[in-house]
Amino acid sequence: MKIRLGLPKGSLQNSTFDLLQHAGFQFYLNGRNYFPECDDPEIEAILLRAQEIAKYVENGVLDAGLTGKDWIVESDADVVEVCELIYAKSSFRPVKWVLGVPENSSIQSVQDLQGKRIATEAVNLTKKYLAKNGVSASVEFSWGATEVKAPKLVDAIVELTETGSSLRENHLRIVETILESTTRFIANKTGYRDELKKKKIDDMALLLQGAIRAKEKVGLKFNILRKSVEILRAFLPAMKQPTISPLLDSDWVALEIIVNERVVREIIPTLKEYGAGDIIEYPLNKVIP
Repeated sequence: MKIRLGLPKGSLQNSTFDLLQHAGFQFYLNGRNYFPECDDPEIEAILLRAQEIAKYVENGVLDAGLTGKDWIVESDADVVEVCELIYAKSSFRPVKWVLGVPENSSIQSVQDLQGKRIATEAVNLTKKYLAKNGVSASVEFSWGATEVKAPKLVDAIVELTETGSSLRENHLRIVETILESTTRFIANKTGYRDELKKKKIDDMALLLQGAIRAKEKVGLKFNILRKSVEILRAFLPAMKQPTISPLLDSDWVALEIIVNERVVREIIPTLKEYGAGDIIEYPLNKVIP
């Protein structure tokens, strides 16, 4: 039994390979080869544009794949969304499809697009958005460099952004957010009913979600006086069920907790104030609740 897995090439490729590695799946890619080898003999992978993966999964050419919710909507693909994985090219947050116009444009809302021209890579997504708002406009497919097309070629654009920096650099402002999108691990509906394939796909989803959780967290291990443990419970996150280990000196214990990485800079100085020592911070690969 093999799982035919579609992986996104391009901007998401490196972050996807990194996520898979933390989940326990090592992929090896030689040069411009589109068929990465995996250390799991039950996985047969192919690199494709994220835009194509959902349709290939729907048609059964692939058993499963990683692609954005936006491309599932854009292609009207009928697939099983096994789990959500919040990561993007350079961050661990959703990306957005936004309506952008030149800074000096008179367009202030979707209603102002009536009779206008719009350029985008997500044509179907944009048309659905216009129809939902009762607006009739011309939507043309953009092959790239969409930001530079307004105002000389079109009145507005619908573009994907993580931070909005590219839009600002091209003197565009965001009018509305059309869709927030995150990566989804998807499966073919027929294949997912196969007991063996379903178990493999579900196991992969469990590990991938564990890797996502671990990206924002670290482990902290430190020694503290036993009498200070209850005091620490009042302000330390993850202290409801810390791992506590006795030391040779019965007055001291070793504590181990998992915390969000962004709060460590506040926690460590406080730990020192309460007499903690031998503080160790370490990265995590997976966090499975």
